[in-house]
Amino acid sequence: MSETVRLHVGSIEEMGKRFAGAWHRLERGKTVKETHLTFFSLEAMMSTLSPKRLELLKHVHRHPAGTVSELAKTLGRDYKRVHDDVSALAHAGLIVRDENGIRAPYDSVQAIVSLDA
Repeated sequence: MSETVRLHVGSIEEMGKRFAGAWHRLERGKTVKETHLTFFSLEAMMSTLSPKRLELLKHVHRHPAGTVSELAKTLGRDYKRVHDDVSALAHAGLIVRDENGIRAPYDSVQAIVSLDA
């Protein structure tokens, strides 16, 4: 099954509405399996998903890595920059970094920008 994470640029109120909607669907007995991440500005989303970070995210999705050092070597990039990128993507919830290594659990990323935010 394909898993998609939906990235939103929006407000706390919009984020709350998504949460409340999912909660109400659960109360009605519906299955809710969705992942949403909210950024409060387009700039924050774009800096988190810079071209280099998006390249790293795609690579890790196809080829999970054991360590940042291994990942930096494979990508031919500086360790510190790869470490910073992995940290930023993990902080955003796009990469999982644990005792099993570094992996990207989503098959796709959808970006949604609210014009009301």
